[in-house]
Amino acid sequence: MPASPDVVILGGGVIGLTSAYFLARAGVSVHVYDRGDLGREASWAGAGIVPPGHPDRAATPADRLRGIGSARFPELSAELRTLTGVDNGYRRCGALEFLSPDDSDVVDLWRAEAIAFERLTVAESRALEPLGTVEGEPYLLPGCAQVRNPWHLRALIAACERAGVALRPGVGADGWEFTDARVTGVRLSSGAVVRAGNYLLATGAWSKPLLQPLGHTPHVYPVRGQIAAVRGAAGSRVLMMGKRYIVPRGDGLTLIGSTEEPEAGFENRTTPEGIGGLVAFAQAVLRFANGPIVEASWSGLRPGSPDGLPYLGPVPGTDRVFVAAGHFRAGVQLSVGTAQVVTELLTGRPPCVELRPFALDRRPGANAKTAFRS
Repeated sequence: MPASPDVVILGGGVIGLTSAYFLARAGVSVHVYDRGDLGREASWAGAGIVPPGHPDRAATPADRLRGIGSARFPELSAELRTLTGVDNGYRRCGALEFLSPDDSDVVDLWRAEAIAFERLTVAESRALEPLGTVEGEPYLLPGCAQVRNPWHLRALIAACERAGVALRPGVGADGWEFTDARVTGVRLSSGAVVRAGNYLLATGAWSKPLLQPLGHTPHVYPVRGQIAAVRGAAGSRVLMMGKRYIVPRGDGLTLIGSTEEPEAGFENRTTPEGIGGLVAFAQAVLRFANGPIVEASWSGLRPGSPDGLPYLGPVPGTDRVFVAAGHFRAGVQLSVGTAQVVTELLTGRPPCVELRPFALDRRPGANAKTAFRS
């Protein structure tokens, strides 16, 4: 383990771990530090929806990031399984998305990206899935897939270890070391200082304290999301309805998500009201023989941003610090594209997407229009 690696990554969630693995495959020495356990927080808590996509035809940089993930997830999943023996649960299951009349732009984005879809009647959607009361116009998306987030993170951790990445859970970053206003190291919670050729902040909702000393106050904030895992549902496809979704796991469990609670701050816990609302949503949308049986529930703190887009690229005013944070509800589906961009930047290659929409010093406006919003 080199004392001064090529890259130090702060944050061991799906963004940090995927970036570490891609960099290591490119011959870069990497250390990953996380104040808590690796692969926890929002990365572990998500539902793992991988929407379809074609990156070369995507209309926006954000959709291109998603499309890269959609295109590369099957190969990456097989690679991780071969390297580590860990199955991340990737499978193409298809989806039904229910759109309001105001969402015609979404269909236009799908069409432009050559995403396979079919508009259905409600009766046709009920012939495919055991639906109860639904709102909106149903669209069949046969290319939608899913992964099991905890399994995927377990595979990434094992792959990073096999690739020579130094993983340091339980060790966070307390601040920066400067020489003549230039970042020369990271001061760790252990008291040590680690120095590297480049530094990547992938610290999610906890990014602000590390970016403020660099002259930036990013609008990255925690947004609590709660999920319930229930038994008793018989569906096979992902159902997406605005900010809520239903994800059948194929083993008798179905995930119902999710709440969106910025007012909760850093309070990471479930609430009776939150889980009760999700169960009521499931009871209305799905037909249950004896009602849903709640097997488990949990919450996570997503890293939100005002326009829903992540911050990705160089930190302005520094020459060796980069950021990849604020992926909000789309950490898993954007992780592969983000890791590809990070690897390109840190190995001196041009990035595969236009980075200006993700710039740390941008002025966020209204929510960005993207092809998928669940």
